[in-house]
Amino acid sequence: MTGGDNLLGLPETRLPEDPATRLIDDGVDPRQVATSHPASSLPWAVLAEDALADGLDLEAYAFARTGYHRGLDALRRNGWRGQGPVPWSHVPNRGFLRSLAALSRAAGRIGEADEERRCADFLRDSSAEAARELGL
Repeated sequence: MTGGDNLLGLPETRLPEDPATRLIDDGVDPRQVATSHPASSLPWAVLAEDALADGLDLEAYAFARTGYHRGLDALRRNGWRGQGPVPWSHVPNRGFLRSLAALSRAAGRIGEADEERRCADFLRDSSAEAARELGL
């Protein structure tokens, strides 16, 4: 959300820099990155997106759910209390937001319509910009 979207005035949550980002950006296999940095959401998001692209819907769901939960853990450690903006413009937040978008897509593909909708709503509530960037 941008400041105009944050009607409740809740503080933004900004995750700390993630060493997995550089590895992913440098082209390291996301499976290797997930193994060396399992608490990072980003490699799980990339694995989920790749699985979705390959039509591996159950695998995508599992990868996305892992990234989503790792992201929730990180958000909570950094002051998030279950609501409030998680800005897309802050790059370290993108692993969580990408995992959430992938989880919505994967849930839809396996027939979990309520989960698909809940995750899409959560993404839009967390970051309208992320929802636009990620096509949800």
